[in-house]
Amino acid sequence: MIHPTRTNLLMLKDKSRSIVNSIGILKARKQALIKEFLAATLPFLRSREDIKKSYGRAIRELAISIGREGKDSIESLTIATERDFGIEVREKSIWGLRYKDIAYHDTPVRRPDERGYYEPHMTPHLDDGVALFEKLLESMLQLAEYESKLKRLGDEIVRTSRRIKVLEEMVLPTVKQQIRTIGLYIGERERESFYRLKRVKGILEKKAVKSKA
Repeated sequence: MIHPTRTNLLMLKDKSRSIVNSIGILKARKQALIKEFLAATLPFLRSREDIKKSYGRAIRELAISIGREGKDSIESLTIATERDFGIEVREKSIWGLRYKDIAYHDTPVRRPDERGYYEPHMTPHLDDGVALFEKLLESMLQLAEYESKLKRLGDEIVRTSRRIKVLEEMVLPTVKQQIRTIGLYIGERERESFYRLKRVKGILEKKAVKSKA
């Protein structure tokens, strides 16, 4: 129980204002995070859909290419055209929230003349299959980026919502109740002091009248 003094009452009122301001800041932060979450959701869903479509087509073209070029030829081709993307995982920040971002120094989708094999000797199915797998790789990298961002945003939105709920439903009502309790106590004490002083004043006035008589 906080000691019912005017000093503590003023401190509680300051605390109440501070809590209200904190709630306002947290709500603004939550809205900004939700906006970022929604902005990232649509590209994320599109990336998943692109992967589904590209994967089925890529597998079909690969199967045809293996049938025409031979498995050994395709395997040697993948070794000859192997490359390093230089994928880098780095941190980014939104409203102080850190999340993992993926950057790569080479473009996943290449032009046919950049793939390292002699095109006239290859079937169109192989070219199409390679292009689809490269597009698939690009979509998967984007998906990994969106997944990390969405997970961090989702977790932070939930965490912020809980903090707002605790402040609004537990902390602030408790402080307001303490303010009311102390305010009532001080008000009652002041009324008692007023009546006491009024009574003393009446007694002194009566004594003054008697002394004059």
